[in-house]
Amino acid sequence: MSKPKSQQMLVDFILTNKEQYYRLAYSYVKNQDDALDIVHESIYKAMLAFKRPKKPEEIKPWFYRIVVNTALDFLRKQKPVELTEQQILELYDSYEDSYQDLDLQKALEILPLNYRSIIILRYFEDLKIEDIAIVLDLNVNTVKTRLYSALKKLRLELEA
Repeated sequence: MSKPKSQQMLVDFILTNKEQYYRLAYSYVKNQDDALDIVHESIYKAMLAFKRPKKPEEIKPWFYRIVVNTALDFLRKQKPVELTEQQILELYDSYEDSYQDLDLQKALEILPLNYRSIIILRYFEDLKIEDIAIVLDLNVNTVKTRLYSALKKLRLELEA
């Protein structure tokens, strides 16, 4: 039995962009296996929720939202873990989504999650402000304000 055309469009989109979704999930959980689980669960959720045909330009922010929400759900369920200095060094050595700049990486981790999400989606995933608003279920002006505030905090952190 063949898939409906719109569902096949979703499958093709996910397969074409799977690295982006993995990188997005990894930016939240900082663990390969957890990121893969999040992407897998997001695909499952998307396939279940994909009832009506979507326009191609609607799929990207819709699926990003599923990945972000799945990652946030995962983080909420996790118990805080105290890492030793050695474990932190190992984590940075194996950091898969290397931002090329360790200072930037550290500064990003200091940002509150709602600011960090906007920075990651805007500058590392290259989403438009309007798409970020859809993904995070926020008003466009709220996204702009948080983006401005996050950039200001990053600048202050990087200058320190």
